[in-house]
Amino acid sequence: MAPLHAKSVRRREDQRLLTGQGNYTADAAPPGMTVACFLRSPHAHADISRIDTAVARALPGVIGIFTAADLTDIAPIPGGIGFPRPDGGPAPKTDRPLLAHDRVRFVGEPVAMVIAETRATAQDAAEAITVDYEARPVVTDPAAALAGEAAAVWDDVPDNIGFLWQRGDAAGADAALARSAHVTRLAFNVSRVTANSMEPRGAWACMAPDGRIELHASHQSPFALRNGLASGVFHVPPTDIRVLPGDVGGSFGMKSGVHLESALVAWAARLLNRPVRWVADRTEGFLTDEQAREMRIIASLGLDKNGVFTALQLRWDVNLGAYVSARSGWCVGNIGGIAGVYRIPFIAAQVRGIMTHTVPTAAYRGAGRPEATYAIERLIDVAARELGISPYELRCRNLIPPEAMPYKTALTFTYDCGEFEGNMRMAAEMAELEAFPARRAEAQQRGRLRGIGLCNCIEVAGGPFLRPAKDLASLRLAEDGTLVLRSGSMSVGQGLETAFCQLVADRFGVPIDQIRYEGGDTDLLASGKGNGGSGALCIGGSAVSLAVDKVIEKAREIAAELLEAAVVDVELADGRFTIAGTDRSVDLATVARAAPVQRGEEGGLVESGEFTPTAVTFPNGTHICEVEIDPETGVTEIVGYSAVEELGRVLNPMLVAGQIHGGVVQGVGQALGEAILHDPDSGQMLTASFMDYPMPRAGDYPVFRLATREV
Repeated sequence: MAPLHAKSVRRREDQRLLTGQGNYTADAAPPGMTVACFLRSPHAHADISRIDTAVARALPGVIGIFTAADLTDIAPIPGGIGFPRPDGGPAPKTDRPLLAHDRVRFVGEPVAMVIAETRATAQDAAEAITVDYEARPVVTDPAAALAGEAAAVWDDVPDNIGFLWQRGDAAGADAALARSAHVTRLAFNVSRVTANSMEPRGAWACMAPDGRIELHASHQSPFALRNGLASGVFHVPPTDIRVLPGDVGGSFGMKSGVHLESALVAWAARLLNRPVRWVADRTEGFLTDEQAREMRIIASLGLDKNGVFTALQLRWDVNLGAYVSARSGWCVGNIGGIAGVYRIPFIAAQVRGIMTHTVPTAAYRGAGRPEATYAIERLIDVAARELGISPYELRCRNLIPPEAMPYKTALTFTYDCGEFEGNMRMAAEMAELEAFPARRAEAQQRGRLRGIGLCNCIEVAGGPFLRPAKDLASLRLAEDGTLVLRSGSMSVGQGLETAFCQLVADRFGVPIDQIRYEGGDTDLLASGKGNGGSGALCIGGSAVSLAVDKVIEKAREIAAELLEAAVVDVELADGRFTIAGTDRSVDLATVARAAPVQRGEEGGLVESGEFTPTAVTFPNGTHICEVEIDPETGVTEIVGYSAVEELGRVLNPMLVAGQIHGGVVQGVGQALGEAILHDPDSGQMLTASFMDYPMPRAGDYPVFRLATREV
């Protein structure tokens, strides 16, 4: 059979998903299913003096209405983060109530939960609940939150600073900037965005026959969800909760962590002994999904008389929203990326986490990497304009050369390899950069403005850069010759099922359809990484590869016994073990049937793999975007996009291209339109629907020119 490595194998899950055979949170219909609906605060900041549920309880079909007073046997979602405040004290421990009890801190915070026989009844009952609020002053903007007269989100944090994080050589950077021939100084904003995954957040729960809670949640990290619910909310052993995510229709980081709605439907299912489901509608998603990226960046880049970088100084004022938690660390874990691919002797970085009356922010595709890249690349473009040097040339003067590897940056990271000038050169050729002046002149004749932008990027991925990371996998060679793969990582739309099965099929030399994939169910493995941190394939795939190694080794030993040959003489190819140089062989099914039955397992041969990375990786690349603008209307058209990515080994080029396409579209979407906006006086979200929040569309983009390199 032809090797499958580095081949564009078509996504095997697509036939199932595109023909309505997927298993999403809203699809299941077990007997007795009930529906949850949440009454959410219309105020961004208010005290609650009374909640009257009498009228709502009397409606036919209402099963129960619950407020914070009813939640005596479960705990709030733990808050806090391991960073200090400016005074050196710990960050505030802002535990997040499952239902607000005395005060609400953002529009959409839940106040009551209704359980009813139908969704319509639950919604009617929620509208029938009366809540007396006393509105309080609101602050939604980080800069305003730092003003002395600003309303405090939490009474014990009057300055609204959740934490202060600092790294680098501040004194060295100050001195280097002072002696620089030129300093470029910038202050700019990064807009707040929301994930808007195709499938909204949702969960349903029931009680299993063995008395455990069974939670079906649209979530990217089922083991983390199980453990968080068990230890932080229910205070039970993790084995008392089983999480099954099923198919997940997109996440981008938003469907990680512990969601209060998942905790509440699990609690209600246990209380009522009936299945309970909640699925957000799109407006509810806009109001309550964790958002991301909003910050004010203040930065300075020093250069000597030759345009060589001398120092970089940067401060991020990040909007954390109303609660500080471990999820708030998205803004610091990847800030080392502000060094970019450049030699910068001195770097100092400061991040202030600012609390506001808005929905909390957390990880979203890239989780701090895009912001870091934007900061350094924007500085370089402005510096080039100020100095009269081409942006391409200024970058080339400051690139880290390959011979400098491994290269310790002045902030956090040590790069192991990279040929950054090669990326730029290849991207420039693909984009026909030298011919751009002629294209610009032609556009001017048509009354259009034409521009081109270049960006180098590098990011930390696939390792313990924020916390220890490991993943598990198991592989069973079944008695019919099928290979059953279980992984602690799972797909949320990227095609991981295909990638993992492709890896296994290639190693055994069998068709990919001979692999059966089972992922996400927390009962299948002891633990799992889930999906996030750009590590599903490099960490999860490595665990799969180790499990494959073990199965092949054990299977070869069994085959050698069956063939009465030495183990070293037995080869595996095309799904058969053969004595080298002969036609004597056995197939996988025969080997599996000969394997001794292992305790607690079905027949066949089962092995597991565990991979714990000891180092991170640094994928990098160059992107060039060309646009044309109608000065009369401001309409912007992307007329060309070229990207070169150095990603290491590429398992499936088609899947890689899909991920690059998606990343580009999301980035351009934010650059040209996506932004969550709030009324500064009321805290009301002004962009809570697709009428006001412009999403990118496929027709807005040209054919992408992509290339990958392996360095």
